[in-house]
Amino acid sequence: MLQRLHEWRVEHVSERAFMIILALIVGFFAAVAAFFLHRIINQIVLLLTSSFDRTGANWLYLVYPVVGIYLTSLFVRYIVKDNISHGITRILYAISTNKSRLKSHNCWSSVIASAITIGFGGSVGAEAPIVLTGSAIGSNLGQLFHLDRKMLMTLVGCGAAGAIAGIFKAPIAGLVFTLEVLMIDMTMSALLPILVSCVTATVFTYIFSGDAALFTFHLDSGWSVERIPACVLLGISCGLVSLYFIRMMGACEGVFAKFKDHPHIKLAIGGVALSLLIFLFPALYGEGYSSINLLLNGRTEADWNRILNNSLFAGQGAMLLPYIALVLFTKVVATSATNGGGGCGGTFAPSLFIGCFTGFLFSRLWNINQIGVYVPEKNFALLGMAGVMSGVMHAPLTGVFLIAELTGGYSMFMPLMIVSVCAYLTIIMFEPHSIYGYRLARQGKLLTHHTDHAALTLMNLDSVIEKDFLGVTPDMELGQIVQKISRSHSSVLPVMDAGGMLLGEIDILKIRSVVFRIELYHHFKASQLMTEPKALLSDATPMADVMRTFERTGANWLPVLDVESRLKGYISRQRLYTLYRKMVHDMSED
Repeated sequence: MLQRLHEWRVEHVSERAFMIILALIVGFFAAVAAFFLHRIINQIVLLLTSSFDRTGANWLYLVYPVVGIYLTSLFVRYIVKDNISHGITRILYAISTNKSRLKSHNCWSSVIASAITIGFGGSVGAEAPIVLTGSAIGSNLGQLFHLDRKMLMTLVGCGAAGAIAGIFKAPIAGLVFTLEVLMIDMTMSALLPILVSCVTATVFTYIFSGDAALFTFHLDSGWSVERIPACVLLGISCGLVSLYFIRMMGACEGVFAKFKDHPHIKLAIGGVALSLLIFLFPALYGEGYSSINLLLNGRTEADWNRILNNSLFAGQGAMLLPYIALVLFTKVVATSATNGGGGCGGTFAPSLFIGCFTGFLFSRLWNINQIGVYVPEKNFALLGMAGVMSGVMHAPLTGVFLIAELTGGYSMFMPLMIVSVCAYLTIIMFEPHSIYGYRLARQGKLLTHHTDHAALTLMNLDSVIEKDFLGVTPDMELGQIVQKISRSHSSVLPVMDAGGMLLGEIDILKIRSVVFRIELYHHFKASQLMTEPKALLSDATPMADVMRTFERTGANWLPVLDVESRLKGYISRQRLYTLYRKMVHDMSED
């Protein structure tokens, strides 16, 4: 049935029209995923916390997060049976190394796992799981209809863009997010489907949930030129906070990585750390969007002091600034503990949360110390959201457009741009890659907008290794070697021991003087004719390093060793460059 449908589609529907149809479908399902995930999270939170005492601490904060992480880890281990953490990083990995192919379970597994984690208090965001879900829907639809790599990548981008647009009712931010974070080039063949997906997801989100925005914001005081110094300093502060976010996240992940084979220890460490932090600072519970709305909409001290509710500091207004500062710096630890302990969620919401708290704290300290002109705390809380998001994600345009669309704060465009650009310029001085890309960048597997680098990243090392080589033993005589040469397709013969370990290689061009002298066939052995390879490659060597090695050595053939240092095959310089030129041509033909 599917085969007949595919054949009919190829015959009657153009690729461009078919991509638009698939983009509509992907956008719709991304909106459905976003709606259901947030509905499930809200219902769980309401069920668990509606009876809490707002005037004091609640001991159940010590229980719920551990239960949520434990249930999530059971779900992942026994039902999903696959790693679903770091959703956006997994999308980047699929684009760069797996031909944009995501597994079918990613269409639903992240939604369920993150709903359990966040509903029970996990201090993470729902955005990355929804983005992974949307991208997986696009990827699997493309695989179903046997689309090529480029069209599959576009559908992955449609899913991610539709997810962001659906979550936040922000179609422009969805488009820009795909460009900046997923680094999918906006060629004309990709631009229209992604736009269609964004608009479709946004429209259906309005249908499902009405006109209400995720965050409400009403501008009380317009921006003025006198506030430029404050905006610049806020941007720099957001860049430094972003650096702290990325570095602390990496350090915490390193701690949990030591116990990767001991899930119960990870659960104990993550669960205990998260529960204690939420008990002390209930604002860390879940996504934290209610706390963001309090800071964005507060008008009086009484309004802002409500952020202390449910905590040991409830009713103590003098503790507001210390509380906000402590929450700001412990949020990243809570997020790491959630994911490290076995939970599932992203860093999108935590970056908004930390940004909001950073902006509020900065403006309050600015006004208390009377450094310059008065700056409205709620306005700077909004600007801080854009600043930290821009720094953490290395995506200043996403920060500007998302916050503007999210809150209707278009009149804040100029300060949003100043803060976002300053934050981005600050973070790139210390960290060249975003929180999503630095793991892959270390492995040389991060796709970028540089065509030559992207082509190398997309090339598969296994696809250029010649594995049908003819090897010789060290004691093989020249006469037998000549017989091997007559059947060889390369200009080198590897000399190996019985275990497949490479001892050296014979360059056919270097032994021409003895090859045709039959009287020497019993006088020379392979061990006398072999030389050291000009360089050794491993099967994990990034393609960019492979290219550089060929340029440095001038070799025509280089051996590739596996993880056990046994010879896996040879790479031909000619074949590598031919494949590279073809890849660059395919990527540039639009």
